[in-house]
Amino acid sequence: MKRILITGASGFIGGFLAEEALSRGYETWAGVRSSSSRAHLQDQRIRFTDLKYDDVETLTAQIAEHGGWDYVIHNAGLTRTLNNGDFYRVNAQYTHNLIEALAAAGCPPRKFILMSSLSSYGGGDEKTLVPISPDDPQQPESEYGKSKLEAERFVRQQSHFPYVILRPTGVYGPGEKDYFMEIKSIQSGFDFTAGLRPQHISFIYVKDLARAALMILENDAIANAHYFISDGKEYTDTQFALLIQNILGKKRLLRLRIPTGLVYIACLCSEWAGRLKGRSMTLNTDKYLILKARNWTCDATSLWQDLGTTPAYDLRQGLEDCIAWYRREGWL
Repeated sequence: MKRILITGASGFIGGFLAEEALSRGYETWAGVRSSSSRAHLQDQRIRFTDLKYDDVETLTAQIAEHGGWDYVIHNAGLTRTLNNGDFYRVNAQYTHNLIEALAAAGCPPRKFILMSSLSSYGGGDEKTLVPISPDDPQQPESEYGKSKLEAERFVRQQSHFPYVILRPTGVYGPGEKDYFMEIKSIQSGFDFTAGLRPQHISFIYVKDLARAALMILENDAIANAHYFISDGKEYTDTQFALLIQNILGKKRLLRLRIPTGLVYIACLCSEWAGRLKGRSMTLNTDKYLILKARNWTCDATSLWQDLGTTPAYDLRQGLEDCIAWYRREGWL
């Protein structure tokens, strides 16, 4: 039986990666901190390890003790923090430490996937609205995006094992909390949108993301490559809201577009409040750089061509599945 390590397995995406790996018969190891919730990791077949990414020597010993893994999906990372330096420590340096420890332990994986982000490129051209291409220059604005780019560079520079860098666009699905905030708001009869001009966006349903990641591992022809992943279509924030409204059956909705200047003030206030409470907030000044960009579409054609398949879910199908889950679980 092939063995796989999924770091960040306690998170939203990580739980679906583990579920997909189990469905394919892998001995599935979840890299989670001892303090992390295991709510998404209830299957008794899952094996757990608390890897110490901040110390290469300790991490090397842990990997050697486990005997390594055939495949590694490095999904662990920060999307928000009170201290921007933590982005680089967790997203970039921990990636470097894991690579070095896997090599030093003498059991490099057959393939390594870095779960990066479209944010490592920054927003696309806002005049032409041409989707971002994998061959475009990477010019991230946010500290989050910059830290992901640094992690990508560590992966590309190493020669210990084959790798694939996977850059999801907007990921939604059961249990996701950021898009859920908009779904909940629309159910309440309000849709607040950042920016006076529509934002153009690509999406990927989390189940399609997990399936594609495991297919990448199993395809020997795919190595030392990098891809965007989306459902292959482009949407506006208005179309996204209309789909949610339709699925929820809301006949009336008050739509408000908030000028980016006011959005920045809201993000700044939220960030200050978070500092007072000692916790990171969904709205913050780094997230503002993502909210204000008008073009977050990307070209994922090469990925689906190389996999020889297509996404199972378009946006409507994914939202229907997702909203049904929120209702079953009592979130809505």
